[in-house]
Amino acid sequence: MHIQLKAILALLAAVLCSADAQAQNRVALKSGDSVELGTVYWVSHCRSIMVGLPEVEILERPPEVTLSIKAGPVLPRRQNCAATVPGGTLIASAKDIKEPGEAKLTYRVKYKTKDGDRQRGNVFNISLFP
Repeated sequence: MHIQLKAILALLAAVLCSADAQAQNRVALKSGDSVELGTVYWVSHCRSIMVGLPEVEILERPPEVTLSIKAGPVLPRRQNCAATVPGGTLIASAKDIKEPGEAKLTYRVKYKTKDGDRQRGNVFNISLFP
């Protein structure tokens, strides 16, 4: 019985962590809104190795949503860097939403770096409102 309780608790923890991770990639947009989805940069030892600004490629999206990159210095928090580096902010914008709905936004950011081409992808669940 003790082993079964441990198994149930482990399963419950996995489900809760999964639900929490999915909630982090949810965005709500009203017609005319823009929201920052995150920063874009590529560093090695807290120094940028990007060559130019990255580009975003949209793989799946609702027609009312567009993505763009606003160039500017960013702080690479994932790498615990103390200084900003060249990069940008990924912006999702919505316009002409006629009726409420749910949609999936799938994209990848393509980087040109001193070490060659790189890319990262992500998926957001978007709630759309007029």
